[in-house]
Amino acid sequence: MLAITIVGLISSIRSLFMTKVSKKQYISIENVVLLFLVYVTVLIGFGIIYMVLDLNNFPVLNEDGLPVSGVFTERLESTMYFSAITLLSVGYGDITPIGVGRWIAIVEALIGYTIPMAFVVKTVINIERNES
Repeated sequence: MLAITIVGLISSIRSLFMTKVSKKQYISIENVVLLFLVYVTVLIGFGIIYMVLDLNNFPVLNEDGLPVSGVFTERLESTMYFSAITLLSVGYGDITPIGVGRWIAIVEALIGYTIPMAFVVKTVINIERNES
């Protein structure tokens, strides 16, 4: 399951960096939907990675100084929340990564910072192709 998640993440991120010739100008609804889907895919993918590691007794997240605990749905909610906060902002500090979770969070944060850049570059490339 972890390997499938990682392949899905790589495929989603790769699709954002690949450009296609389009007859549309400026920001197309297609690109906005693609941006949204890439964010959702990365968010869920990293949330699953945190959850799978947690279920296999690799502590990756602390909530209020204690390992994430509770029934499955509570743990899933915490891992998805942490993934969203890490991807979309600098975090709130209520859930903190530990151990290998720190490295995973670094990768997720870097991806979160590069997605908007790739979106802008892709839009500019499409505009230039349409003008020539």
